[in-house]
Amino acid sequence: MINRHLKALEILKSGTVIPATPLALDENRKFDEYSQRLLMKYYLNCGVGGIATAVHSTQFEIRDPEVNLFEPILKLVSDEITDFENKTGKVIVKVAGCCGKTQQAVKEAQLAKKYGYDAVLLSPGGLNDLREEELIERTKAVAQIMPVIGFYLQTAVGGRRFSYNYWQKLCEIPNVVAIKAAPFNRYMSLDVARAAALSSRSDEITLYTGNDDNIVIDLLTTYKFDVDGKHYEKGFEGGLLGHWSVWTKKAVELFELCKKEKGKEQISTEMLSIANAVTDTNAVLFDGANNFAGCIPGLHYVLKKQGLMKTLNCINPDEKLSDGQIEEFERIYAMYPNLFDDDFVKENIDTWKSQL
Repeated sequence: MINRHLKALEILKSGTVIPATPLALDENRKFDEYSQRLLMKYYLNCGVGGIATAVHSTQFEIRDPEVNLFEPILKLVSDEITDFENKTGKVIVKVAGCCGKTQQAVKEAQLAKKYGYDAVLLSPGGLNDLREEELIERTKAVAQIMPVIGFYLQTAVGGRRFSYNYWQKLCEIPNVVAIKAAPFNRYMSLDVARAAALSSRSDEITLYTGNDDNIVIDLLTTYKFDVDGKHYEKGFEGGLLGHWSVWTKKAVELFELCKKEKGKEQISTEMLSIANAVTDTNAVLFDGANNFAGCIPGLHYVLKKQGLMKTLNCINPDEKLSDGQIEEFERIYAMYPNLFDDDFVKENIDTWKSQL
């Protein structure tokens, strides 16, 4: 078990594809365990290196006492990964989302450890009343329990702007093993890259893009800094993305393509065109036109269309597709057919169902 955990942390460090799982609900907004397991079969057979759950796309309401799905989803996802690992011999990084103030975050990290997770994605969401120093202390407390992935969460879904000094301090915390930069903002993402590059722990921290609006460019870019005669470099080695919870087979292919391209002296103009196409699909998927109101239902729409989920339902009945979002889906499906893996799902879904 220890060897498996160390191998998982090596995979996390090297950079990989980590989709952020949605939550499958039935017609009555109850947990649809069958569809959730089917989703897991899909992700694991797409060639992902890790899976994250209990995160934003899994819906933060899973923690509400009347919903009480935080622990069940942790167990199901972990069990499915373990089953896959036992059958294939391949290690998959298990990432659990943790949120809330220190007491809650510590408790959630302890549950993640109980269910065999390898790292926790520590969200700052909903904590805008806390000072940066208090959040640093919270991170230290959680890092004593589990390896931590720091998180720059975009303001549109409950995040806040952090100072460069905050990221400097966070990078120096032992057992912070990665940072997911998802502010959807170039200035803020640059702060994270510079802090990580200049940190004394730079080699111990892997940057993951969570900028679903800028996936390809993040994966292609090497950040370079010259300070006091010394040269520092850092780049995004992987992605932990809600966008990658759909069309995941194509995401894995694109990630491999970006890795090959990043090593070249010149980035092809074709990659830049692909970058724009991916961003356009994300604008529809995440409902950027309506300040991300239809983000999670957008994920569900794609997965339901492919037969991987039964409904578009969210825990909050007010979370629905926005007006015009379906028409926009029709536009991108016609415009960028090479970005979608519907054929892969169609060819394999009966096999995955037979394994349930």
